Amino acid sequence: MAPRSKKSSEGEEALAAEPVDKLTLDEAQAELARLAAEIAEHDRRYYEDDAPAVSDAAYDALRNRNTALEARFPELKRSDSPSEKVGAKPSGRFAKVRHSVPMLSLDNAFYDEDVHDFAARIRRFLGMKPEEAIEVLAEPKIDGLSASLRYEDGVLVRGATRGDGTEGEDVTANLRTIEDIPERLPKGAPEVMEVRGEVYMSHADFEALNQRMEEAGERVFANPRNGAAGSLRQLDARVTASRPLRFFAYSWGEATALPADTQWGVMEVFRDWGLPTNPFMKLCANVEEALAHYRHIEAERALLGYDIDGVVYKVNRLDLQERLGFVSRSPRWAIAHKFPAEKATTVLEGIEIQVGRTGALTPVAKLKPVTVGGVVVQNATLHNEDYIKGIGRDGETIRDGKDIRVGDTVTIQRAGDVIPQVLDVDLSRRPKDARPFEFPTECPECGSDAVREHDPKTGRTDAVRRCTGGLICPAQAVERLKHFVSREAFDIEGLGSKQVEAFWRDGLIMHPSDIFTLSARDERSLKKLKDREGWGETSVRNLFAAIDERRQISLNRFIYALGIRHVGETNAKRLGRHYGTVEAFLEGARAATDQEGQAWQELNDIDGIGPVVAEAITQFFGEEHNLEEIERLLREVTPEEAEKVASASPVAGKTVVFTGSLEKMTRDEAKAMAERLGAKVSGSVSGKTDLVVAGPGAGSKLKKAADLGVEVIDEDGWFKLIGE
Repeated sequence: MAPRSKKSSEGEEALAAEPVDKLTLDEAQAELARLAAEIAEHDRRYYEDDAPAVSDAAYDALRNRNTALEARFPELKRSDSPSEKVGAKPSGRFAKVRHSVPMLSLDNAFYDEDVHDFAARIRRFLGMKPEEAIEVLAEPKIDGLSASLRYEDGVLVRGATRGDGTEGEDVTANLRTIEDIPERLPKGAPEVMEVRGEVYMSHADFEALNQRMEEAGERVFANPRNGAAGSLRQLDARVTASRPLRFFAYSWGEATALPADTQWGVMEVFRDWGLPTNPFMKLCANVEEALAHYRHIEAERALLGYDIDGVVYKVNRLDLQERLGFVSRSPRWAIAHKFPAEKATTVLEGIEIQVGRTGALTPVAKLKPVTVGGVVVQNATLHNEDYIKGIGRDGETIRDGKDIRVGDTVTIQRAGDVIPQVLDVDLSRRPKDARPFEFPTECPECGSDAVREHDPKTGRTDAVRRCTGGLICPAQAVERLKHFVSREAFDIEGLGSKQVEAFWRDGLIMHPSDIFTLSARDERSLKKLKDREGWGETSVRNLFAAIDERRQISLNRFIYALGIRHVGETNAKRLGRHYGTVEAFLEGARAATDQEGQAWQELNDIDGIGPVVAEAITQFFGEEHNLEEIERLLREVTPEEAEKVASASPVAGKTVVFTGSLEKMTRDEAKAMAERLGAKVSGSVSGKTDLVVAGPGAGSKLKKAADLGVEVIDEDGWFKLIGE
């Protein structure tokens, strides 16, 4: 992937040097905060500004690090978690296309063990025996731009970019110019067939294009992926036609019928239809064979003539793919096995302290620019003050106890698990005047005390130092406002990071509710917004119109926008689906603040929430100023009732509890099935439970269901009920 940020490794500064399995809860929380902010900035720069600066490997590594942290610390999942996002919203330069089937991204693997873990997760989910082989299709992961081709009655009618996975950009005219893409499919093709694949540029074509552009005095592209993306997203299709773009098909979206019942079978038909597929695609009988093919492709990588950054494995049987389904932003049945890390040595020129939305003080290493695998790295995280001192999570020494000082020569690694990772310090090259770094005890933004909290229950001291300034701290206040207007929250067009900062600085928007009174206040003001530098009547009118468009918003977006810790997009959807209305949600959250009684138990029992998230919610609603702000907000906006799952199933809208041993499906598969049918899955039985599915060994939940008069059925009864 092409570089994504105005700072060449701004994204890398979120990554810690310690492996995920060695992080404390507090360390993981601080790192997740950094990752969320940096990935969002990369997405904005790449998708909206077309001004990238980190590679595909570096960007994917950030996401992988985030995913790994959330897997180990699910209770820390943030309200702005990148794991719920795919790409970014369409830029507005093209008409929007809503994908009938979402175009999701893939989870990453970086080591052979990760691939074995992937297979083990599939076996557990499907209830397979450990010795059962899983047939997978292995293919090179092309470093290009994802695109979707919709054929109706065999004719290409629309082509789109992936965008944010839900909506992309209509680039039909541009895709028609690519010779690899057929205008028609042969007779017998399904009535609707949405082909998906990758638009890319070969090395030779890229070099020739850059040479022509340089001779014409135009700006050259940074790499083939950047060239392909920039060429496909031209407003003038004639420009795209002049660019040497190519295409590989690898999957599909909506289809009225499929020509085979395996991934490999469908790909064979694609080839017969004239759609190009990668010649290194191979059907592998098991994981070992897939890993052997990975090593073969890696050895051939330099000779391919186009960029790849790993190998994708997909479960071959489509019926198993359907059972496995999806989690967050990626399918359970596929994974991308990335190529190994690369290292370099550079000089640490400075250490900056950044303050995040939660008040965390994050030390960022400012490096002498160094190229690592084709990517210019200038920044890296230093995680926390203990890490700088050479102290690990439990007080143990790391890097042989070497501290990190300004002026040091350091070895960094750019990889998937930790990128960039400071592997070591060369003491033989340390300047004589280098001094140990003194971590500030005051917030650099507001001057408030910055403290490391001590938890008397665990005896641990938080590895992260946090500003105590709260709402008076400009860094926290502004970041909260940015979160509120972010694309997954209120998504107000024309009110981006720069505008939020300027309006906050000038006292125009101090709280989220101020956004919706801005127009009325501007009407009364002597100094009109249209008279500000960079603004005019049209831009102000457009901004006010965009704000008014968001006076009605989905309940899950409203909940997400509040910025409650650990409530990301997924948890916001869970809460919205469970409570249904904003009134019910607020009533339930307020009632649960004493952390006792039925309301607290109900909040805990929402599948996927649990005590850590529930406690964060009750802490948020226990703050009077938060309640006051929500009241002000609700005078201006109307959260819509949660969208009801369109399902004619008899369990749609019902609360279901699974208990005991399930013999025909795993517990995860049962929950996923129930949610697909529109049911709410709970972890415990209460008066609001509609149905209990009990297998052998059911205990206290079965007894409670009987006491409450809740309907109980067995596994066969469940399948009979849902008609399967």
